[in-house]
Amino acid sequence: MTTPTRTDLLTDFSLEMTGKDVDDLQAAVPVLPSGTRVNVTFLGNEDLAMRTTAARAVRMAGLSPVPHISARRLHDRGELDTYLAALRDVDATSAVFCVGGDPATPAGPYPDSEAVIRTGVLAEYGVRHVSIAGYPEGHPDISGDVLWNALRAKAAALAEQGLEGSIITQFTFDEEPVLRWIEQVRDAGIHLPIRVGIPGPAGVKRLLGFARRFGIGANAMIVKKYGFSLANLIGTAGPDRLIAALFDGYDPARHGEVRLHFYTFGGLHATAQWIHDFRDR
Repeated sequence: MTTPTRTDLLTDFSLEMTGKDVDDLQAAVPVLPSGTRVNVTFLGNEDLAMRTTAARAVRMAGLSPVPHISARRLHDRGELDTYLAALRDVDATSAVFCVGGDPATPAGPYPDSEAVIRTGVLAEYGVRHVSIAGYPEGHPDISGDVLWNALRAKAAALAEQGLEGSIITQFTFDEEPVLRWIEQVRDAGIHLPIRVGIPGPAGVKRLLGFARRFGIGANAMIVKKYGFSLANLIGTAGPDRLIAALFDGYDPARHGEVRLHFYTFGGLHATAQWIHDFRDR
């Protein structure tokens, strides 16, 4: 494996879409590099047809679909098999993102993503790479010790199943806790590639709303670093300053392989266009 460099942060980025974003995806295709990873969500208001249609649209656009598997939303093994089979039919199972999901009570036998990974079923449907979630700034409903134990267990489960893996972090407005957390991940002996979650350009109020929902720090210092003010919530904000700060603080020798993952709160096309223009600059 080649040694990562700072400029790698700006290459091989990923972003995500919902099942409702197929039209937005088509508009974004002209400004996305061929093969770009596009995560396809697994939300409670989406159904199997929406998820597989979106994954197929990603593949047909010359991009790489990464469907989400939400462990706590699955009612039984049959539903997991049906979902994976449908994804395989549209050539969308080579890579998936396995996450616990939002429901406080699991709908079925899978309390977390580790439980899904340990079924051994993923490889049966052609899955070779599994992304797992990381929380540099913690989780509003899960203690730090539980999060660390879960990360170690998921990384171990991937190795035991012979699956490639990576970590996608929750989004952040501040590079400092993320870079510290990545160092802790490496110190814990976990050397999976990490994709740092970046909020794409969006309305300021919308960004803050998502931050509060997920327990992400959004104090005055942090949002100033991101490029907007709590005193002025009108208009949109983009992650220019955050990416520049990550670029400055990233040490390939210390942090290992790191890329960016964009959360498209302001729309898939708008985020893709912003990334295209930012890279040109």
